[in-house]
Amino acid sequence: MNMEFNLFTPTKLLFGRGKLNELANQQLPGKHALLLISSGKSVKVNGTLDRVTAQLDQAGVTYTVCNNIHENPSKEVVMEAAACARQNACDFILALGGGAVLDAAVAVAAMATNPGDLWDYVCGGTGKAQPLQYPGLPIVTIATTSGTGSEINCWGVISNHETKEKIGYGDPALNPVLAIVDPELMRTVPAKYTAYQGFDALFHNTEVMISRFVNVLSEPIALSAIGYIVKYLPRAVKDGNDIEAREAVAYASTIAGLTMQLTSTTAEHSMEHAMSAYHYDLPHGAGLIMISNEFYRFFVEKHACDGQFIKMARAMGIENASRPEDFLTALAALQKACGVDELKMSDYGIRFDECDTLARNARETMGGLFAANPCEMTHEDCKGIFERAYR
Repeated sequence: MNMEFNLFTPTKLLFGRGKLNELANQQLPGKHALLLISSGKSVKVNGTLDRVTAQLDQAGVTYTVCNNIHENPSKEVVMEAAACARQNACDFILALGGGAVLDAAVAVAAMATNPGDLWDYVCGGTGKAQPLQYPGLPIVTIATTSGTGSEINCWGVISNHETKEKIGYGDPALNPVLAIVDPELMRTVPAKYTAYQGFDALFHNTEVMISRFVNVLSEPIALSAIGYIVKYLPRAVKDGNDIEAREAVAYASTIAGLTMQLTSTTAEHSMEHAMSAYHYDLPHGAGLIMISNEFYRFFVEKHACDGQFIKMARAMGIENASRPEDFLTALAALQKACGVDELKMSDYGIRFDECDTLARNARETMGGLFAANPCEMTHEDCKGIFERAYR
């Protein structure tokens, strides 16, 4: 077992039912917030936005609402939101929403105080990999879904539509100062998105488990999260008001924000980012599900990390698991239980002849994650996974 790890957790985390009610009592990092929300209606319709603004009023904090963030957020909306923060003299970001909003907040915080374009600071692809010239705005996060873990780490994934790139951006200085994860805010997430987001959280943890950088701290945390997802995600999908299930999945998702900082995800995420870089309406979790069986089968057949797959299979309910293939059995059973086993790439406009392009894009834009794989995965290997997963 690898005994080396780096851990940096400056985020104060309030986790549990009703924790949103404690926002006004926290030491907030400024007096005028950019209240960043999605371009959808959910936080307005379900009353969450009103609850947050009431807490800010109670705390004596003013705010400017920016509601331009869409699924798979683009560089353009990040720059628009950053301009809004500057124009309104906002001194911190309050990100209220799901993965897209939480991801975007990291980049918005950076670009609200730094010159140029976001891609000047992005590492990978056509990014110029420049260091930030000035500290970003402080960030407060309030998660309304369970999927990314971005509420407690410094990473977000942003799309550049012009160059067909979807790349992770982050800096340790951009870790949120405060995060609130209240499962009561997640009751109204539709079933299919509950499933997509839950599988994103699952794969964050399963990828950590097979990563060559997994260590003595990240492994037990990841296994704990995997166990909670398998036990409770089907319940959350079946009944969104099952608050015990919501809380358990929220735990697994948030804890992934920590396991990813301790270790790393793998090429599965690079590959899905390539898919949604070309097909913007593809939900990230759905794309991961589409390629997951063949992605993990590749390493099972290579016998790259048999012991890790067996540990995960046991955490997923196969108590007497003794073969790496047992993980694939457990994964397929969970997909079926959550009603996502019939997802097809073709339903989102992905063509079979794109597999080579997607494989190339995955390596060119986020090739660093391939280094975390437990064994080598060539371009042809990656292309083959896409082809075998295609339906």
